Amino acid sequence: MQLSKNFSLVELTKSQTAERKGIPNDPSPDHQENLRLLCERVLQPVRDHFNHVVSISSGYRSPALCQAIGSSPDSQHAKGMAADFEIYGTPNNEIFNWIKGNLLYDQMILEFWNKDEPNSGWLHVAYNPDSEENTKENLRAYKDEDNYTRYKPIIGDA
Repeated sequence: MQLSKNFSLVELTKSQTAERKGIPNDPSPDHQENLRLLCERVLQPVRDHFNHVVSISSGYRSPALCQAIGSSPDSQHAKGMAADFEIYGTPNNEIFNWIKGNLLYDQMILEFWNKDEPNSGWLHVAYNPDSEENTKENLRAYKDEDNYTRYKPIIGDA
C-alpha cells in the first residue's frame, strides 16, 4: 500500500527487532491514516525538496514492539504519527532547519547529532492529524556524562 508517491506502508512498519522476535507490527486503519498524513505532510515534502531517498529507520511501532525495545506504548510512533529518518550524505541539521522553516509538525528531535560529524544521528519528526496540536516543538537529544539520554530545546537554527 502506497502512503504517498515515494513511501509505502511496508517501509513505515518494517522493524528488524519485530522480524527477529516474531512480533506483529500491523497498524490499525486509524494508524495507517496517521502514517499517510505523516508521509503526505512531512516525509514526501522532504523527499521532494532534497531530491534524495529518505531512509526510514523507525516508523509505526505496535505495543508489543514498543515493549520489546523499551519505548513507551503511548509514543507517537505507537500512534503512527512519527518516523525516524535520515538522508545519507545530507547533514541532519540541514534537514532539521528546512523542515522547521517550511513544514507543519508536532515535534522534531535532532537525535544525537554532532556538529563535527554532520551525518551523525538522525531526525525524529511527528505529525498530529489534529492540526491544532502541531506545536512545532524542537529538541536535541544527547547523552549526558552518565550516558542517560537528555533533551534540550533548540532555539533558532540547529
